[in-house]
Amino acid sequence: MNSKRWIAIIAATALIVVSIGINSLSYIFTRDFSSFWNNFNDPYMITEYVMEEGRGNERIAVLTLDGVIQDVPSSLFASSGYDHQFFLNQLDAIYEDPTVKGVVLIVNSPGGGVMESSDIYDAIRAIQAEKEIPFYVAMGGMAASGGYYVSAPAEKIFVHPETITGSIGVIMESVNYAKLAEKYGIDFNTIKTGPYKDIMSGTREMTEEERAMLQEMINDSYERFVDIVAEGRHMSIEDVKKVADGRIMNGRQAIEAGLADETGKPGDAIAAMKEDFGLENASVFEYGTSDSLGSLFGVKIDGLFGRNVETELIGKLLSDYNAPRMMYLYGEK
Repeated sequence: MNSKRWIAIIAATALIVVSIGINSLSYIFTRDFSSFWNNFNDPYMITEYVMEEGRGNERIAVLTLDGVIQDVPSSLFASSGYDHQFFLNQLDAIYEDPTVKGVVLIVNSPGGGVMESSDIYDAIRAIQAEKEIPFYVAMGGMAASGGYYVSAPAEKIFVHPETITGSIGVIMESVNYAKLAEKYGIDFNTIKTGPYKDIMSGTREMTEEERAMLQEMINDSYERFVDIVAEGRHMSIEDVKKVADGRIMNGRQAIEAGLADETGKPGDAIAAMKEDFGLENASVFEYGTSDSLGSLFGVKIDGLFGRNVETELIGKLLSDYNAPRMMYLYGEK
């Protein structure tokens, strides 16, 4: 490596260090110092950002659900993405806020875990039933499977004509590598307390009895999904099941099938909510993260040093190293 390249590397490193230092000092001195340190260790503290000025006692909250709906740990060193606990905290804040008169939920998700999707659905229904706060949904490029599950209870659903939605169903999968292991002379020694303890293990073939047991679980979650769609969309179980076979559809097809109401973007959903509920003078706001270590440095670590194929592959392998579970998910998890 020649001297010019070394100089360039040193200069770039120095620039990063100086940038972080300036950003950090600026951040600290422009905020309440005691408040910063009080919130320093809580990544789930939320704050508000006004999108449209209006009455403070009549407000519309805008929530964004973007990414796979999974409850995975959040950290400074992780890539940005959907944060399940933070999203639930936003719903809790709405439940406790008497000034919120409506919610517009922007959904851009292929779905995710059965349990996490149910968490969101239950919180939305509690807000609707107990606080009488309406929800409108504006679907982005994708609101499929679990993304549709959490959208179903909305009073009105807006779609883009090319939104990918539907995929009503449940999936549970694992990889069987027993034959591959046998080819390379790899043996697995399993000690278990019952015949089903290693059900869906990748080291052996699944029995028909085991498959039937898992199918019963899947069917139970599927029926709940169908019930939720039928209730939210005011459809019969029979009509829902006509399209609840896992198929995906675009926004236009979703409207024809009764799974959405009209085409529109988030701005259209906000405008419609104002008109439909007499909230023309309401202020519109969204939630954001509070002062924390991540906001102190301004960027995530992967934003500083870039990403490459190797680190993404390692991250995927680590995140996928868990037991098979039921998913309301379209596409690769």
